[in-house]
Amino acid sequence: MQYFTREGDSMIFRNNGETIVVTPWGRDSLRVRSAMMGEPRDDRFALLDPAPCPEDVEIAIEERKATLRNGKITARLEIDGWLGGARISFFNRKGELLLRETESGNALKLTPREFQPLTGGDFALNVTFDGQEGEHFYGMGQYQEEQVDWKGCTLEMKHRNSQASVPFVISSRGYGFLWHNPALGYASFGKNRTTWHADATRQMDYWITAGDKPADISFNYASATGFAPMMPEYGLGFWQCKLRYWNQEQVLEVAREYKRRGLPIDVIVIDFFHWPRMGDYRFDPEFFPDPEGMVRELRSMGIELMVSVWPLVAMTSENYEEMKQQGLLMRADYGEQVALRFMEDAMFFDATNPRAREYVWNKCRRNYYDKGVRIFWLDEAEPELGSYDFRHFRYHAGSGQMVGNLYPQCYSRAFYEGMIQAGQENPVNLVRCAWAGSQRYGALVWSGDIMSDWTYFRRQLCAGLSMGAAGIPWWTTDIGGFHAGDPQDPNFRELLIRWFQWGCYCPVMRLHGDRQPAQPVYRKDGARALNSGSDNEVWSFGEEAYPILVKYMRRREELRPYVRSLMKEAHESGAPLLRGMYYEFPDDENCALLRDQYMFGAQLLVAPVMTPGARSRGVYLPRGTWRNADTGELISGGRRIDVSAPLEVIPVFERVSG
Repeated sequence: MQYFTREGDSMIFRNNGETIVVTPWGRDSLRVRSAMMGEPRDDRFALLDPAPCPEDVEIAIEERKATLRNGKITARLEIDGWLGGARISFFNRKGELLLRETESGNALKLTPREFQPLTGGDFALNVTFDGQEGEHFYGMGQYQEEQVDWKGCTLEMKHRNSQASVPFVISSRGYGFLWHNPALGYASFGKNRTTWHADATRQMDYWITAGDKPADISFNYASATGFAPMMPEYGLGFWQCKLRYWNQEQVLEVAREYKRRGLPIDVIVIDFFHWPRMGDYRFDPEFFPDPEGMVRELRSMGIELMVSVWPLVAMTSENYEEMKQQGLLMRADYGEQVALRFMEDAMFFDATNPRAREYVWNKCRRNYYDKGVRIFWLDEAEPELGSYDFRHFRYHAGSGQMVGNLYPQCYSRAFYEGMIQAGQENPVNLVRCAWAGSQRYGALVWSGDIMSDWTYFRRQLCAGLSMGAAGIPWWTTDIGGFHAGDPQDPNFRELLIRWFQWGCYCPVMRLHGDRQPAQPVYRKDGARALNSGSDNEVWSFGEEAYPILVKYMRRREELRPYVRSLMKEAHESGAPLLRGMYYEFPDDENCALLRDQYMFGAQLLVAPVMTPGARSRGVYLPRGTWRNADTGELISGGRRIDVSAPLEVIPVFERVSG
């Protein structure tokens, strides 16, 4: 029997209704697809056209075994077990095993690719690989856990406010793996096996690459899914934000005060509910009577304006009936056509629908972009559902169960493509969620509506490192956390200072939060509008905090050439700015699990203080020579040291050699 054939540069397996296609997909990389009772589809949820392979592809076919080599990676398919399935293994250029599907177990009659039929013709899918002793997994996006190594963990593949599932991992064994499937599901990195599960799908589809070091894997992944645009110059400095500047004069007066004090500021932000009704996609003229004049004055001060846009369309919006009639909204499969109740009943626009993307962008172009706004804050991007029951909703691209994780990528795409068409170079927009490929649409992801406490502070560092490993280099947090935080509370002030210091060494430095107590807002007719929070400017946190915050605003300016070089590196190579210690020191096992320090680029080791009351902390310095950024002291690495960290100092070490 002829199990294996070659078609062009692809290797094909057929038996018992299953078709597997293994295709070279860029340098040292392969795409693997499997379909039951049909040919695999070429869905491009995240993958782009493959880059040319620098080496000739080699395929060898035998009766019960076939291999395909593309540069540093080789796939081997072997007939396995009583059922005659194919077991897939991957090897590096040295012939060392990288990853192998689980075996059939003969009498157990297991299958590494388990297609479980669903009513309606699709499948639930489990794909399982052997667990490898000592393996570490990095990436997978943003989860609110104090973890950087996901070995031994199970992660749901579903977006939530402050959770972004980006199903790409870098393995310490020298490979990267993309689960190229936007279905709801989970990934389990167990001791005995790794399992990828999709609740509903048409086929198996994943991409795998081999690399000698993590930077090779990042480059290959970005080549396959897209490189982030170059960060504009205003992305390198300080961004001022709060919930919420509710009128035009308030925005301008805050900007003027920064300039009066001689403080560097690149961006100021207008948050949500600046509109008449949610989904109107325009300024409320009662509170923002002259948007063009506002933008002109800000720009005269060297400040760009960022404006929040929500994908929710309230039933009272001037656009709701037209969007409903034109089929531009998500749809509930049963029951009420309401996705979220916040202030009003509303439904999300269907970002997977090209017509809906065009409609929303055209509204925003006329009402914001043409008035001078060049940065958008794309909130609610998961999308945030009232019960997170994605199975309940249907999109242009398919059921929520099958494609639900694709939404944030399409949301970023709507604005990126619109801004490119309008002639803007390198659009970068703040967005609350992401999926594989979001980076190519200028997604600057922030970590959502997190709590203002030390536990969440520590979690954000882990989240940022995981997002970088998952191929999303533009990432940030709400400095100080979002929920709560009283500027008059000494305990919160300490947290804010420590978070602000760390923000200086994040890709984007942005101060935001819903500070307490809330401040009521009223319309001219006496009607209540959405509250504003308390003050959240750098002079809002007391006399002790102010000079420390100013110190790190000015340090960010001093770092601008270095940050610019890191942005360029990310744009050209896919390398993250926030790097787990393993990324720069993959051969140092002491770095494998470190989660409270990191590399900001290749040169700066940053060790945030993330414990209340701490005035010193331990730091591991890898081999080489390091310079303390505050004292200038030269220190030999290869050891753990205790370093002083008074309230005005975040420990940072410059890599001199090694």
